[in-house]
Amino acid sequence: MAAHRKPKQRPYTGSAARTAATLAIAGAATAAALPGSAHADPQATPAQVRAEVDRLYHDAEVATEQYNGAKEKATAAADAVDTLRDEAARRTERLNASRNALGSLAAAQYRTGGLDPAVQLALSSDPDQYLERASYADRIGDRQAAEVDGVERQVARIAQLRSQAKGKLAALASRQAELKKHKATITTKLADAQRLLATLSPAERAAYESSDSARSADRADRSTARGPVQAPNSRAAEAIAFAYGALGKPYVWGATGPSSFDCSGLTQAAWRSAGVSLPRTTYTQINAGRHISRSELVPGDLVFFYSGVSHVGLYIGNGQMIHAPRPGAPVRIAPIDQMPFAGATRVA
Repeated sequence: MAAHRKPKQRPYTGSAARTAATLAIAGAATAAALPGSAHADPQATPAQVRAEVDRLYHDAEVATEQYNGAKEKATAAADAVDTLRDEAARRTERLNASRNALGSLAAAQYRTGGLDPAVQLALSSDPDQYLERASYADRIGDRQAAEVDGVERQVARIAQLRSQAKGKLAALASRQAELKKHKATITTKLADAQRLLATLSPAERAAYESSDSARSADRADRSTARGPVQAPNSRAAEAIAFAYGALGKPYVWGATGPSSFDCSGLTQAAWRSAGVSLPRTTYTQINAGRHISRSELVPGDLVFFYSGVSHVGLYIGNGQMIHAPRPGAPVRIAPIDQMPFAGATRVA
């Protein structure tokens, strides 16, 4: 009687192999869906996915404001380098002109200064004319000394300018390294968010994309019923009008308009249209005017959110603001209680 043997496992072939491979890939993708952990929960609920996507978008916005600040400083450093180089070039031109003039004086002195002045006086047929020329020569000598002194000062200043430019170039390289780091953080966070969103069903993703938009639209409808925005002054009215004109334009990190914006880029552009210059980032804009309490808010004030002051909007009254929310969410009206309130500033 034959011994009982364990059936031999046959390798999958054809459609069975393709099915097994598909299931294996799907399982691996699900396990890797939540970033930041090698053992992410493959059964994350849609609510957990949405919460993680929100966190990633917020982290990307924090990095965006850091990028904006580094870019502003890099631009300033590059401008300073150009200014120093231009001044050094102008001073070098003047130095070359001074050297040429000094060389002409030296050549003339060489041609006429071979004899001792006493001998030249003795041999002169016109002593009075000689003395007049000698006096002129003394003045030329004084001028030559001044020219030499001026050349020395110009050489020292040019060396100083070049040293300063070298320092600014080092600062520029540091800022550029910061830009690269923050850009990498932003792109990584946004890519992680997109991978997570891809794990949702089309209906779940549509619900996520429309959830805050629906809340904003509800508030906008109620605001319209209450009447138009009453700005406290003409400049605030201009800033608000600009923000209304930006409604629907896309969020793009690092953008300041006119076709797309990030949050601080929108507020900066809105107030620039009213003739008021704001700094580039949320954490500098909050100090660009007078700090006010939430109860003091009037249309045109800047409202800030999160403990790190990483988001800003333009207040339009009735507890609402216009802001650029995040990638995939265009400029829109939203309630200010949609995010953790961090403070407010009145710029005009």
